[in-house]
Amino acid sequence: MRREGSPWRGLSVVFFRELFDHLTSVRFLVLEFLVVLLGGAVVYFAAEQVRNTTAEDPFLFLRLFAPPGQALLSFVLVLSILVPVLAIGLGFDSVNGEYNQRTMSRILAQPIYRDALLFGKFLAGLLTITISLVTLWLLVIGFGLIRLGIPPSGEEIGRLLVFLLVTIAYAGVWLALAMLFSIFFRSTATAALVSLGIWLFLALLWPAMAQLIGEVIAPSDMRFAMLGLPTPATLAWQEGLARISPGTLYGESVVAMLNPDSQSMATLLAQFQGRIAAPLPLDQSILQAWPQMVGLIAGMIVLYVIGYVAFQRQEVRA
Repeated sequence: MRREGSPWRGLSVVFFRELFDHLTSVRFLVLEFLVVLLGGAVVYFAAEQVRNTTAEDPFLFLRLFAPPGQALLSFVLVLSILVPVLAIGLGFDSVNGEYNQRTMSRILAQPIYRDALLFGKFLAGLLTITISLVTLWLLVIGFGLIRLGIPPSGEEIGRLLVFLLVTIAYAGVWLALAMLFSIFFRSTATAALVSLGIWLFLALLWPAMAQLIGEVIAPSDMRFAMLGLPTPATLAWQEGLARISPGTLYGESVVAMLNPDSQSMATLLAQFQGRIAAPLPLDQSILQAWPQMVGLIAGMIVLYVIGYVAFQRQEVRA
């Protein structure tokens, strides 16, 4: 049967309906409360450390998000754990929930096409996460202004804006994954468990497995081992495999944005020659993290396209 009109007819209807449901749902309020509570506690302790030990640091506001020497107690670590949970919590029942409530056929009986339905749900979920992250981002900066008593520099604001965009893209990957399994599985519990299981596997097990697989594919050269250096081919395989995980891509992007002193070839050469390496400017940090940023956006698009194709092939019965 031939469709009449634009395939995006009804997009705004679906978008605003889903956005209202997300913002008023108890599930979202609970998840957002956890993010604000844990993030606020971590930022408070980071601010105390900044005031006591790094008063001369030119990047004080960046230290609120990633305190030096405390990788296990940082705002970035809280986001890397809770953002996937928030995204999966919003997307695991976005499609199969309509089937279970017997509303899918009623929605598609209206002048709303599947293209608009799926894209509207995805945009609404991504905007909901964006609103929560922007609010949290502004709260942290406001707290820093009050606690530290100095405004952030222009470069700090630029780095924090890029960090915010990377975090949104990171959330989009997990939202697209949750929606994908919401399409594949009619059971909401199965979709949630599979999504959480993949997140835990990629976050906890895959980095160690990438090291082992890379060693098997390209064994280490003893000549490099005797010098205390990694074999370039082995390291390339290990890093490439580890970057299959969105968490690795996100972590590398965040390090480049929030740590201007992050390791680069120029920094390593300067340290080898006994010189103090200057912090990288913002544009160089963006170039350093650009492949990881593109990887996150590409992963989000690929997962959404796979879900879109699967959704188009599903049969909807009244």
